[in-house]
Amino acid sequence: MNDQKLMKATLQEYIEAFNAGDASRVIALFASAATIEDPVGTPIKRGSEEIAAFYGHATTLGARLELQAPPRGSHANSATITFKVHIAGPNGPAHIDVTDVMEFDQHGKITSMRAYWGPDDYHIASAS
Repeated sequence: MNDQKLMKATLQEYIEAFNAGDASRVIALFASAATIEDPVGTPIKRGSEEIAAFYGHATTLGARLELQAPPRGSHANSATITFKVHIAGPNGPAHIDVTDVMEFDQHGKITSMRAYWGPDDYHIASAS
């Protein structure tokens, strides 16, 4: 079992690295054979090359992640983060409510990331 503090610290680093637009920092958190399913129900990205392409693109879009609660651990090798993704949507500013569930290997690297959000989790900012 992984150390809960390490997994939570990795998730905090994930948020910070993403918000810094630093794809290489995000990618370094993943094991070489990791998978990403974002959102759940879409094709899975597998391995370093596909993960690098995914975050290489995602970190250039100007999205920012805002934690809604501290990272949560488990009694196993998984931890979660719940956050808002703030984006510049096609109809103006918007956010997506997301919970990521990540699994870790014995070295503390992310082996699986599954992002839970659906169409009704996308919110266009109301005009003031």
